[in-house]
Amino acid sequence: MPLAILALAMSAFGIGTTEFVMMGLLPNVADDLGTSVPTAGYLVSAYALGVVLGAPLLTALGSRVPRKRMLLLLMALFTLGNAASAVAPGYSTLLVGRFLAGLPHGAFFGVGAVVAARMVSEDRRARAVAAMFLGLTIANIVGVPAATALGQSLGWRATFLVVSVIGLIALGSLALLIPRLPTDEHVGVAQEFRALREPQVLLGLLTAVFGFAGIFAVYSYLASMMTEVTGFADSSVTWLLALFGVGMTLGTLAAGPLTDRALRPTLYFSLGALAVVLFGFHYAAESKVAAPIAVVVLGAVGFLTTTPIQMLVMNKARQAPTLASASNHSAFNLANAGGAWLGGVAISVGWGWTSPALVGAVLAAAGLGIAVTAGVLDRRSPHAASPVVTGSGPQLQKAEGDGELTVADTV
Repeated sequence: MPLAILALAMSAFGIGTTEFVMMGLLPNVADDLGTSVPTAGYLVSAYALGVVLGAPLLTALGSRVPRKRMLLLLMALFTLGNAASAVAPGYSTLLVGRFLAGLPHGAFFGVGAVVAARMVSEDRRARAVAAMFLGLTIANIVGVPAATALGQSLGWRATFLVVSVIGLIALGSLALLIPRLPTDEHVGVAQEFRALREPQVLLGLLTAVFGFAGIFAVYSYLASMMTEVTGFADSSVTWLLALFGVGMTLGTLAAGPLTDRALRPTLYFSLGALAVVLFGFHYAAESKVAAPIAVVVLGAVGFLTTTPIQMLVMNKARQAPTLASASNHSAFNLANAGGAWLGGVAISVGWGWTSPALVGAVLAAAGLGIAVTAGVLDRRSPHAASPVVTGSGPQLQKAEGDGELTVADTV
């Protein structure tokens, strides 16, 4: 795997750390800024809103910018947003800083996924994309717990200063290791948006929204489930969340080679397994032995879905995959917000702390239904083997592991 992938993974590590660390620092931020924890919770929403808006907007604006320069600009904006958060004098300015830090998130992963795929042979593209995502998952094992502990001991501002330093290191790594990759010939904003309207791309994004909403319906309330139902002490929450990160990493490691071998079967299996695991989580949460195991398995099957969905939307966007790739991360953040909301509704109506797991199982099953429907329609489509002209030219390859042949971009 090229060293350039390491630079992308390091950048993903910083992004993953700042995305999830705020959840553990909300009480500290609320106390320091003189606001309530629910109000401080809007800082999480501000970041997610930045991701949702920034992914299509920045990708479209940078459609003709060379890939390497675009990655550097996005990482610079990420670093600036975290630095602004560190020195924010009040709640309103911190809200703006979090929004700025979230703006480049989706665009960076969208461009980064395309760049990673272009630096390896056709049969290793999914592994390259999964390797970049490893930085995001490892952040949940190491970065988030360490940054949370740092913020609790030295103050939340120290956390964002450290993330800013990580951003600067990532900038240097990107500048040194990423080769110069010009933008695709004749690909502009209009072509990117036309690719985004492809029915298979839209179905892929919808699969991401429902499938990932199932994960976040549980993850958003995991700490409360483990303390209120399982009976773990508050001090155990950090290592339980780290276990979820371990599962995420295992799932991402497995997703790369499996997706390269058979994309749609991997997607079907992961979503089906996710629905089953979420249903079982409702009961496993009552046991101190079963619950930690279930946390790892949930992280693994959940993040086994990320790479096949990412590759699916990139493949189906054909000549202009970057905007679709970035929009996938908008879909993930919509899933984050929607899953958390639906899980909260289930708890608030009195269904119990573990009811979000059942809600999540239904959402994952819906995601599986959408994915299967998309697969059936794709097989029936007369355009399933249309040529793609971009990068280094068209090449015949197997379609998403389902035995069909199609022409895909060699990127």
